[in-house]
Amino acid sequence: MTEEAKRVALIGIVVENPAAVERMNAILHDYREYIIGRMGLPYREKGVSIISVAVDAPAGVISALSGKIGRLEGVAAKTVYSSV
Repeated sequence: MTEEAKRVALIGIVVENPAAVERMNAILHDYREYIIGRMGLPYREKGVSIISVAVDAPAGVISALSGKIGRLEGVAAKTVYSSV
């Protein structure tokens, strides 16, 4: 892929099912070459984890990653793309 074909995006993830964390981490590991950084915040009062993942990848790769994570039971994922 050329550099121009890549997009910078942020995937916001909310995990309500702790049992899904191991699978989610495995998916993120599979896409590690595209991940710029990741930050996770446990929100114990609500029993959820909030994770943001910054990526630089072709749009199809970003969509596939977000889709795989969002299909996990008890996990929601949304993607925001930059204009660059």
